[in-house]
Amino acid sequence: MIIYLLQIYLQQIYLQQIYEVARIEEKVMMSHVISKDGTRIAWETIGQGPVVLIVNGAFGYRAFRGGRDLASLLSNDFTVCLYDRRGRGQSTDTPPYAAEREIEDIEALIDQAGGSAYVYGDSSGAALTLLAAASLGSVKIPKVALYDPPYVSDDDKARHAFAAEKQQITALLRQGKRGDATAFCFSDMGIPPARIEEIQKQPDWKLMESVEHTLAYEYTLLGDGTVPLALARKTMMPALVMDGEKSMPFMHEAAETLGKAMPQALRKTLKDQTHSVSAPVLAPVLKAFFRS
Repeated sequence: MIIYLLQIYLQQIYLQQIYEVARIEEKVMMSHVISKDGTRIAWETIGQGPVVLIVNGAFGYRAFRGGRDLASLLSNDFTVCLYDRRGRGQSTDTPPYAAEREIEDIEALIDQAGGSAYVYGDSSGAALTLLAAASLGSVKIPKVALYDPPYVSDDDKARHAFAAEKQQITALLRQGKRGDATAFCFSDMGIPPARIEEIQKQPDWKLMESVEHTLAYEYTLLGDGTVPLALARKTMMPALVMDGEKSMPFMHEAAETLGKAMPQALRKTLKDQTHSVSAPVLAPVLKAFFRS
């Protein structure tokens, strides 16, 4: 499942502008907030208005597919907060990992931003956003928006496939050889070794490789891989649950299931969109929801 998400990222990588870390440092004033366990979380804001926090999925951070295009489109109406999830970019990390630590990171950011924020999460970032919404409640997160939450079907075959993928990635990460887990993702997609060697020479490889250890975090956030129905039923704030018309069928199923489980959820399928959603398509949908 995470491997499929990587495939979608790779299909879009050369169609979108990639921001190099050095370029970011030249143009953006950096800030840090200290999370409850002492982890330093790097973040920045753009725009004015109610706060919107963007939560990235697998491999995403401010220097790599971090949401700056979306933030720019929202910035006339909102103060948009972008951050590096723990273990990525300029944020530090404090083992052992637990989903609760990432929720604390989000809470620290919201508190720093004024105590309340709308939250948007995509892919596995949507799973983290759901966890945070259920834990922090509607005072700190008055509205939540999710795009393509990557939960698998609630059947034995899907659960076993998810568990096998998780086991393989975990084993590779434990071996500690940088790049092996990312290379496995490519190989599992059927990309031949010679082509993988070519990709490994590209600058984007280093950006993915530098955060591949956080793939284990994504699997932790997703639990057994299926929609956490009990958790969804606890999220009482207004929610917008979205999927892409051209995303994989299991994501449509997950969005449908979440939309029915969350008490105040609206459902929307974005026409012609894949898992890598277009910011110009997404931005007006988020604006309309967060303004309503």
